[in-house]
Amino acid sequence: MALASLRALVVACSAALVLTSCATGDGTTVVGKADSSNELTIAVAYDQPGLGVRRLDGTYRGFDVDVARYVAKELGVDESGIKFTEATPSEREKLLTDGAVDLVVSSYSITAKRKEIIDFVGPYFVAGQDLLVRLTDERITGPDSLDQGGLKLCSVDNTTSAQNVKEKYAQSVELVEYPNFSDCVTALLAEQVDAMTTDDVILAGYAAQNPELLRVVNKPFSKEEYGIGMRKGDPTSKAKVTAAVQKMIDTGEWRRSLEANVGASGYAIPDPPAIAS
Repeated sequence: MALASLRALVVACSAALVLTSCATGDGTTVVGKADSSNELTIAVAYDQPGLGVRRLDGTYRGFDVDVARYVAKELGVDESGIKFTEATPSEREKLLTDGAVDLVVSSYSITAKRKEIIDFVGPYFVAGQDLLVRLTDERITGPDSLDQGGLKLCSVDNTTSAQNVKEKYAQSVELVEYPNFSDCVTALLAEQVDAMTTDDVILAGYAAQNPELLRVVNKPFSKEEYGIGMRKGDPTSKAKVTAAVQKMIDTGEWRRSLEANVGASGYAIPDPPAIAS
C-alpha cells in the first residue's frame, strides 16, 4: 500500500473513532446520557395539582412536568425516552446523589443547605408560602394567627414550610408532617389539622379541586425560588439545562404552560424570573 494511501486510511479511521466517541457520550453526565441512550430519568411530583400529577391512566400533567419535557427535548430526548419517577420531598437529594434520577423538577426550592449537596438550575419559577384552610374557618388570617393555643399546622417531611412558620410567626403551633402533600389535604378535610402550609401555587391547585371545602388565605409570607435539581460536578449539562429553560421562557411556552395548568384556579400568573448564571 502506498504511503499516501496508508496515511489517508489512518486519518479516516481516526475520524471514525472520534465520531463514535462523540456519539457514545459520557453516561455519567446528563448530556452524555441523553446523547448515548436517548433516555433520561426525571423525578416529578405525583400529587401536586397544576405542577405535577400522575393520573389514573398513567400519564403525567402539570407545569413542572412540562418544564421537564421541554428540557429533555432540548437535550435531544423525546417524551418516549423520559422515565418519570416520584419525587417525594424527603427523598429528592438522595435520588440525585444515589444516581437514581438525572434531574428533579418538583417545586424544589433553592436553599443554601441543599446547594451544599446538589446543584440547581434556576430559578425557573418564584412562589410564595401561604396557608390552606377549610372554607368556613375564619380563625386563620395569616401565619401570626396560628399562634393560638391548640392549633395544628400540616406540612411535608423535608420541606422548609412548617418550620419557617414556627420559627418566625407562631411558636406555639403544633406541627404535623406527612410524606406527601395530599396527606395534609386529607387531614385538613378530616379536621385532624387546622391548616396546611406550602407554596401558594401548590395550595391553589388543591383549592381548585375542592372549592366548596377549602380556600387559600392569600397572605403570602415568603419567597420560594424553584430550581431544577442536578448532581454536582456536571457544568456542561448545567449550562445546557439553563439554556433550555431560558428558551422555554423566551418562546412563551413557559407562560402558556402555566396558564394551561394553574390559570383555572385563579392564581395570578407572575412574570418569569431571571435565571442565575
